[in-house]
Amino acid sequence: MALRINELCVNCDVCEPACPNQAITQGETIYVIHPSRCTECVGHFDEPQCVVVCPVECIDKDPAHPETESQLLAKLLKLKQETA
Repeated sequence: MALRINELCVNCDVCEPACPNQAITQGETIYVIHPSRCTECVGHFDEPQCVVVCPVECIDKDPAHPETESQLLAKLLKLKQETA
């Protein structure tokens, strides 16, 4: 399941550089996680790094994008192929 940043975001700028898939960008008012690039750090780390570094705990699972761990890993492999 992809993650999402909720309205509690304070634009502290720590999540964007922590994302190994470059899935986080500045939105109109708060940071945004792009579900097409979010793998919850599967294949990189044991837990999502944006969640680890977020000081206000504003990152939740996105119920609009349910995915299994194997689907997240497949997405990661696809992302790696696109950049190769």
